[in-house]
Amino acid sequence: MPDTPSARDLMTLRAAALDEYRSGRVDRRTLLRYASAIGLGSICGVIRPASATPASAPAAGTASASASSPAPGPAAPGRPTPLIRVAGLTPAGAIDPLTISDPASVPLLNQTCDYLADDDELGRLIPSLATAWKPNARGDVWTFTLREGVKFHDGQILSAKDVVATFDRLTDPASGSAALSVFRGVLAKGNTKAVDARTVTFHLDAPNGSFPYYVSSDNYNAVILPASYTGGFEKSFIGTGPFRLENYQPRRGATFVRNPGYWGPPAIPERVQFSFYADAPAQLLAMQGRQADVMPNLAVLGGLSLLNNPAFKVLSIKSSSHRQIHMRCDQGPFVDKRVRQALALSLDRDVITRGLFRGRAQLGNDSPFAPVFASTDTSVAQRHVDLAQARQLLAQAGVGNGFAVTLTTERFQEIGDLAVLVQNAAKAIGIAITLRVESQGEYYGAATFGKSDWLDSPLGITDYGHRGIPNVFLSATLASGGAWNAAHFRDAGYDRLVSDYVGALDLPSQRKSAGKIQRLLLDQTPVAIPYFFDALTATTANVQGVRFTAISQLYLQRASLVE
Repeated sequence: MPDTPSARDLMTLRAAALDEYRSGRVDRRTLLRYASAIGLGSICGVIRPASATPASAPAAGTASASASSPAPGPAAPGRPTPLIRVAGLTPAGAIDPLTISDPASVPLLNQTCDYLADDDELGRLIPSLATAWKPNARGDVWTFTLREGVKFHDGQILSAKDVVATFDRLTDPASGSAALSVFRGVLAKGNTKAVDARTVTFHLDAPNGSFPYYVSSDNYNAVILPASYTGGFEKSFIGTGPFRLENYQPRRGATFVRNPGYWGPPAIPERVQFSFYADAPAQLLAMQGRQADVMPNLAVLGGLSLLNNPAFKVLSIKSSSHRQIHMRCDQGPFVDKRVRQALALSLDRDVITRGLFRGRAQLGNDSPFAPVFASTDTSVAQRHVDLAQARQLLAQAGVGNGFAVTLTTERFQEIGDLAVLVQNAAKAIGIAITLRVESQGEYYGAATFGKSDWLDSPLGITDYGHRGIPNVFLSATLASGGAWNAAHFRDAGYDRLVSDYVGALDLPSQRKSAGKIQRLLLDQTPVAIPYFFDALTATTANVQGVRFTAISQLYLQRASLVE
C-alpha cells in the first residue's frame, strides 16, 4: 500500500487553505475547488454556514466523502419526461472514447458512460464512479476508492480491473489515444494498479497536486470502459451511464433510452435524441423551428438570435477556453522578445472582449492562467494597450519602420474576426499583417512539426478549449519540446517553474509558482492571450434541469419539460 499523508500533512494543507480563505486571498468558491481536488472534504464544515447552500445543491468538497448520486442540476419535477431533443453538430469521425477530440462527440459519450469524478458548475470535482481519492505524502501516488455495485450495461460489475484497463489504453503510445498529450510525463502505461476490487492506485512520473483532474470529466477521453472492451464503441456505447444506446446513425443522429440499472437516481427523460447538423446556423434554425430543446456550445456572435429572445434560455459558466496568438521565438522578427511584446501591447483587450463576446468573457493576460483557476495569481498586473510603448519597443529592436508578416489561422467561430482585429491593431504600430484563414483541416495538417501550418507558421491564432486546471496548457503549448508548442518557445527557467507548479500540493505554493510563471510569460511573450470566454448552452424556455461543462459534456438525466 502506498504511503499516505500523515495527520500532520493533512492538517498543514488544511490550515494553509483556510488561511488563504480567511485572509481574503481566495473566495469561498475557489477554496472549495481546491479542497475537492486535493481530497480535503473536511474543510467544508468550517467555511459553510448551514444556510449557505440550497438543499438541492451537491455537498461541497466531497472528494473524501461518500456520494450516492451524481451532482444534480436545478430542481426538476419527478414526473417523467418522454423526450429531450438536442441539436448537435455532426461528429468529426467515429465515436471512439480513445480517439475523439471534437466537442460534437463529447456529449454523446457521457450519455452512456461515466468518469471517476465530474466537474460541477463551480469547477469542483465531485464523486462519480470514484467515491474518494487522496495522494501520498509526495503527491506521486494517488489512491482512488470505487463505488460499490455499479453495473455496465451488459451486467458486468465495475471493478478496479476495468479502471486499470481503461487508463492502460489511454496511456499506450501505440493506441492512438487522444489523451497521450495529457498524460505525457504524468502517467505511463502499466502504472495504474489494482490494489483490490475497489481500490486503484496511480503511480505518477512525478508529483502532481492536481492529478484527480486528469482522470475526471476534465479529460473527456477518460470514461471508464469494461476491461473486456476491444473496440467498436458505436455498436454498443457500452458504459455505466444513465442512458443506454437505442440507435446510432453516423452523420444523422443518436437516440438513448433510460438505463433502468443505473447506479444513481433514474433519469427523468425516458429518451434523449441527438440530431446532427452541419453547422451552427442549422442548429439555430432547429431551435427556432422548435425541432430541438437544447443546443450545446452556443457561440455569442452567431447566437444573438437566441441570446436576445425570451423564448430561449442561455446557460453560462466561466471557463478557461481561449485563443492563443503564437509568435515564433526561433526565427524571423519575433526572435526578439521586444517585438513580441509590442504586438501584445497593440491589442485593446477591453474593446476586443466587448465586441466579440458582449461581456461574456474575461480579459487574458498572455499566460494560460485564466481567472477561473484557483491558483491564478491575481496580483500580477494586467497588460493593457499601449501604442506608444509598442512603437518604442519596435524601434529598440531595430524594426522601427515596421515589417510584414503573414498570420495563419483556422476558420472557426469568432477567430476570423479576431484575426482582423489583430491585423488592424498591428497596423497602428507599423506591422503589416497579411491574413491567411484556412479550414481546420488545412490549418492543423498532420499536427506535427514540419507538417502543420499551426505548428510551423511564424504568427498564428489557435483555439484552445476549456480545462479545469492549466497544466496541459502550460506543458503542451509552452514547455520545451511541448507537442503543441507553436511558438517554438524554449526556456529552462520556465520548464523548472512548471515542474514546481505541477508538483505543489498546497494552494499557496501553487499560486507562488503561478505568479512567477505569469511574470515570466509577460516578459517573454511567446503567446498573446487576449481573453477567456464563457461556455454557453441554449435551451427552450420550458426546459429545466440541464447541466453542462465548459469542456462540452451535457448532463441530461435531470432535464425535464415544464408546461
